[in-house]
Amino acid sequence: MSPVRIGITRGLIELRQHYTNAPDLIGQFLTPAISLGVLFLLRNRMYGDSGLSIAELAVPGLLGSIIAFNGMYALLNVLVLDREDGTLLRAKAIPKGMVGYFTGKIVSTASSVIAQVVIVLGVGMVIIGGSSLSGLGAVATFAWVVVLGLLAVLPFGAILGSILDTRTAFLLTMPLMGLIAISGIFYPITALPGWLQMVAQLFPMYWLGLGMRSALLPADAAAIEIDQSWRHLETVAVLGFWAVVGLILAPIVLRRMAGHESGSAMAARRDKAMQRAF
Repeated sequence: MSPVRIGITRGLIELRQHYTNAPDLIGQFLTPAISLGVLFLLRNRMYGDSGLSIAELAVPGLLGSIIAFNGMYALLNVLVLDREDGTLLRAKAIPKGMVGYFTGKIVSTASSVIAQVVIVLGVGMVIIGGSSLSGLGAVATFAWVVVLGLLAVLPFGAILGSILDTRTAFLLTMPLMGLIAISGIFYPITALPGWLQMVAQLFPMYWLGLGMRSALLPADAAAIEIDQSWRHLETVAVLGFWAVVGLILAPIVLRRMAGHESGSAMAARRDKAMQRAF
């Protein structure tokens, strides 16, 4: 079997294990469940004269944040942990084992994110409403936003997972949460100051939320967006830019990281982790 086929098989096995493990499921769906619960309470609170409630506007943004946050952080976190417990070192000892390892992680992470997006979307449609994939155009938009969004964030999860340790990876959640707050995920970005709008538009999270809204909301909902448009060309351009940069840098960083993996390096990281713990 080729290492890529082995990696795909490994990824599917990890996905099955993930969705049959209660703690993993709780960790994956707890935050979206809380978010949907809050949005359910806001389902009758209208945003201006848009004809849509704050909850209806926020559900697509929630899906975009799941792709951006989980797509990057899940891969980042597993790489950090596997570097520290020796899993990555064992994969390196097998011929072409690193190819199979990374293929498996990408398959399991991407599949898990897609499953989470579909489940949260289905629940959101039932308890909140307002979101629908009406027509082939909406389905196609939904599909390319998900795929391009994953291509934009997964490589950076691998890059950061190759250079960070457990402590710095945890601290990264704070700026990511700040980015969610300014990206129009739970409230239209047009309500924010202009300079914050400019900052948010530099990162994939805003464009993922915008793309999801364009797929799931009525066409006239674009009136509350910047330039009163869904800006599909700009969405493709920004997400595509992040994807190209990430796909160029990730193999370089991963090769350098794999080249420096050794028993002594793993032991040193473990000692540092133990010192922080005590």
